[in-house]
Amino acid sequence: MNQIRVTKEFRFESAHALMGYDGPCKNVHGHSYELSVTVIGAPIDDRASAKLGMVMDFGDLKKIIKKQIVDPFDHALLLNSEVPQRELQNYGEPFTNIVLLPYQPTSENFLLDFAKRIAELLPQGVQLHSMRLRETANSYAEWFAADN
Repeated sequence: MNQIRVTKEFRFESAHALMGYDGPCKNVHGHSYELSVTVIGAPIDDRASAKLGMVMDFGDLKKIIKKQIVDPFDHALLLNSEVPQRELQNYGEPFTNIVLLPYQPTSENFLLDFAKRIAELLPQGVQLHSMRLRETANSYAEWFAADN
């Protein structure tokens, strides 16, 4: 009965293209992503701890997300690593920050990747509960630990 969820929100800008897609998203285009990360745990009850009463320090969560997600993905062109070399060469000239991913760069796949990157770095007793990645004003994907 003492489990509390805390959420931190982040924003980053990225471009991507969906390899082999049959719609306009096959072309390079960008999004202003909004990521909400929710963790769950019991507030620290150790009176000697500087984190007394916190599930997790928001600043510590921010450091993890910034290092694992925001810094590598912000203002980057995100592409599937299976993009043919000739296409990749075409992207190379106007883009200096290309991140090749071992998956199709969709919001759904980003969340699966983010979950792996975050979960292992959380403090003991704190678990990743859920994430929401908003791609546009009216489109988002969600990940919940309970579903996995």
